[in-house]
Amino acid sequence: MKRFPSVPDISQRPVRAQRRPRLGAAAAVLLCAALAGCASRPPVPDWQLNAHGAAEKAVQAYLSGNARAAQRAFDNARAETARTGQPALLARVELLRCAAQVASLVSEPCSAFEALREDAAAPETAYAHYLAGQAQPADVALLPAAQQGVAAAAAAGDADHAAAALARIPDPLSRLVAAGVLLRSGQASPPVVAAALDAASRQGWRRPLLAWLALQAARAEAAADAEEAARLRRRMAVVERSGAAQ
Repeated sequence: MKRFPSVPDISQRPVRAQRRPRLGAAAAVLLCAALAGCASRPPVPDWQLNAHGAAEKAVQAYLSGNARAAQRAFDNARAETARTGQPALLARVELLRCAAQVASLVSEPCSAFEALREDAAAPETAYAHYLAGQAQPADVALLPAAQQGVAAAAAAGDADHAAAALARIPDPLSRLVAAGVLLRSGQASPPVVAAALDAASRQGWRRPLLAWLALQAARAEAAADAEEAARLRRRMAVVERSGAAQ
């Protein structure tokens, strides 16, 4: 699974090799000696394959607004990862779920990670601080590269630079997570909200799109811009009808 959303790494995505005729031992050694970069590669454990697939399904289902499918897939990802007996790996799965929640403006704390914090590695702890909107300067270097610019600007209280750093994030989920973090830290400027809306809309992610539309509509109403608020509410109605159809 890819690193934090950029999400925690459970495994490297396996490369499926095509079947080829088996070589004799001597021929195989000679072939490896003749080809640059030839190296043996151990098989990927089943739990990694299963956890990776389940985690990807879970995130997509959650962002699409399919709560039941997301719950089942996250449960599967946790169960497969728990087979290793390593709480640090399980902490990554919980952080992945929390990242999807932050992207969707869910304000509840990442309590499942807190139960594993004692055994989590430094990068996971730093990411948990970041998701809570509480990253410190020392955490920045431990975060995924895509999030470091936003985290550094947020830690310095520089909302303009944070918005500019967010606009440079290419991955839509990473951009939504960064926008959610900025909102939690009170630095979600209008360009940040606009970038989050665009990312969710382009991907067709109903859950975060509705959340960010509701936020923008509330801001329009607070600014007494009734026309803009009505336009945003109409967009929300379109998204809500799409969910009812599914």
